Formats: sequence, structure tokens, C-alpha cells
Amino acid sequence: MLPRARRAGLSFPVTDGRARRRRRRCSRKKTVYRSLCLALGLLVALTVFQRSLTPRQFLQEPLPPTLEPQKAQKPNGQLVNPNNFWKKPQDVAAPTPMASQGPQAWDVTTTNCSANINLTHQPWFKGLEPQFRQFLFYRHCRYFPMLLNHPEKCRGDVYLLVVVKSVITQHDRREAIRQTWGRERESVGRGRGAVRTLFLLGTASKQEERTHYQQLLAYEDRLYGDILQWDFLDTFFNLTLKEIHFLKWLDIYCPHVPFIFKGDDDVFVNPTNLLEFLADRQPQENLFVGDVLQHARPIRRKDNKYYIPGALYSKASYPPYAGGGGFLMAGSLARRLHHACDTLELYPIDDVFLGMCLEVLGVQPMAHEGFKTFGISRNRNSRMNKEPCFFRAMLVVHKLLPPELLAMWGLVHSNLTCSRKLQVL
Repeated sequence: MLPRARRAGLSFPVTDGRARRRRRRCSRKKTVYRSLCLALGLLVALTVFQRSLTPRQFLQEPLPPTLEPQKAQKPNGQLVNPNNFWKKPQDVAAPTPMASQGPQAWDVTTTNCSANINLTHQPWFKGLEPQFRQFLFYRHCRYFPMLLNHPEKCRGDVYLLVVVKSVITQHDRREAIRQTWGRERESVGRGRGAVRTLFLLGTASKQEERTHYQQLLAYEDRLYGDILQWDFLDTFFNLTLKEIHFLKWLDIYCPHVPFIFKGDDDVFVNPTNLLEFLADRQPQENLFVGDVLQHARPIRRKDNKYYIPGALYSKASYPPYAGGGGFLMAGSLARRLHHACDTLELYPIDDVFLGMCLEVLGVQPMAHEGFKTFGISRNRNSRMNKEPCFFRAMLVVHKLLPPELLAMWGLVHSNLTCSRKLQVL
């Protein structure tokens, strides 16, 4: 019986079919090899191309954390930098120890504060006036959420940050300050940076006013972008909350600002004199300067705004402190103040509380004749309190309402001729 190939009259041997199958297998292998080589070549080209571009050029968005390249690990679980794997031990620089850092953004997002009812069992507590009982009930509640924030204020080269305590209903005072001494500047010369202004606010103290005024404040902030607001009531005893909230905010968002001026919204400030005073100062100094009160005694008269019962403060006198109407401080000291204040219980008089924080740091506030937080003359009827030549020589004068501030600002910056020159700087 002839093979099927012979019967068909074909002349190639029986083994030709096997050869064809071998040739097909070889062809398939060559195709796979060529595909692999092509893929490898594309991968190399893609890598070269990717490394020639910046990450932003190559990918519109950064890789999610799950897709970031994994670093090699030592057997004990410590991460190894892949770039240092092939280097000799003596070629690898020792890692720089990282300093402990606080929050990178405002980290209080909810109000969870309940009254400390344990105080109701204390005999001394029952004898206090209602406003002091209310203060002590919630004194442990230190930080509250932010409603309006401007972390961009300290971006760039900022030399002086002007911070003004205000309340939500006093738009006219804020507007007068923006037109006069609170006006922002991009540079103050001599290689120094910008002046930036912020207003510190809580919420309206009356419930029926809160929604209406909050809407107006939101519109004001959209116009000017200069309001920091927290979710606590704007009351006299809560002025201390403004102090600690601002110091914490500064520590988070303004870690490098050299100097801070902080004052009330009813003062006259001469920015030229402030900057001249700061010209010879260094940001690393323990600088805290203002109208300093030494050996001030707690007021025990109940009809006085600053009355303090003996149960709340039993010492005979306060530590030295600067009047809260306006003072200057160095940025480095302000950041240390934030941490010092966190070691003390809150006190209902804000400028006295800052004096207590300075005492914790061992820093003495410096008195300066150019800061008049009780007016140029304590006699309110004195002509000195309305004389523009005196205002031109001062750094800070308290107290002026918006029409008075605008009028005095115009007089001081007019062609004013004074019979004698005061030297306070």
C-alpha cells in the first residue's frame, strides 16, 4: 500500500508535513520574539521620554498613593532610600532629624463643649456673679471651629502683620481702618516685605442678630478677604479666646512673619512710626512693646467693667502687661506665646492673660512712650487728645471712633506745621 502522497502523484517525501509544522512553530516563535523586542523597545523609549519631562507635563494629576513606587525595606521594617542602596556607607549622609510639628491646618472642626457641672458643688462658686459662673462653666473649652479663614495672607514676603480685634456689628470701624492705618502695602522699603491686615471676629452675641449679620460679614469678606472668624460668641470675656485663637492660627499659617502689630478697632496708629521703630529690631528678639502697666492691682469694685472676684484671682497684683489697645511683638516670640498660653487656664481679661503668658516665658514687656492706650492724656477733656501734632509723633493712640479717626488721619497727613517736635522713637 503506497502512502497517500504517492497515490496523489506528489514527488516530496512523507516527512515534508512534519517539516512544515516545524517551520510554522519557528515562525510563531520569531513573531513572539519580535513582539517582545518591540514591547521592550517601546518601554525603554517611554521611560526615556517620561524622564525628559516634568511630572506635571507628563501626567496632569499626581499618582495616587497606591501607585507610588514602593521603597525597599530593611529586614527590621525601616525604609531604605533606593538612591542610596549602591553607595558606600561613608558616602551616605546621615538623615537630618525632623522637628516635631503642629497641625498644618486648623484642626478643630466641631464644637463639643459641655458645662463643667462639678463646679456647682463648690461653696465659693455659688457666691460668684452670673457672668463669672458662666465663664468658669466653659473655661475648659479652648478652641473652636473656623468660619472664615485666609491662610494665604502670609504667603510671600510679609514683614508686618497687622491684626485688629473687632466685632461683627462694627463694620464702620473696619472700613475706617482699611482707608487709613490698616491699608495693605506690597513693600515698606529697605528690602523689607509687605504689610498685611486681618480682623479677628467671633459670632454675633445676640441670637436674633446672628443670621443677618453673618450674611453681611460674608459679603464684606468677599469684598476684602481680610477676616478671620471663629465659632464662639463675641463677648467681653471671650476676648481671651481671640488671643489664643489668633496665636494658634499664626503658628499654623504664618510661621515666618517677622513682626505683628495687634490692636483694637478704635485706635489711631501711625504706620510710618511703627516701621521706623522696627527698622533696628530683629525678629529673633523677645520683643513685646506697648503701654506697659507695672504692679497693676485686680479691681474689686463690682460696678467696674474689669472687676475680678478674689475667688478667681487671689494675688495682690498682676504681672507686667501691655494695654490691649495696641502692641508690637516679634513673630518668634508670638509663636512661643502660643505654647505658653496653652499651659495656663483662661483669664477673663485678655491683656492681663497675655502678661501671664509672658511671665511663663520669663519675658518682660517693654514700655514705650509712643503707645498711648489710655489716650494721650488720661483727662478725656484735655486738648492734647485732639491735637494732631501729638498724634503725628505717636505710634498708637486709644480711643477714636470712625469719624474722629478719619478726621485725625487727614490732619496728620496734611501740610501740618507744628510749633515743636516730639521725639518718641
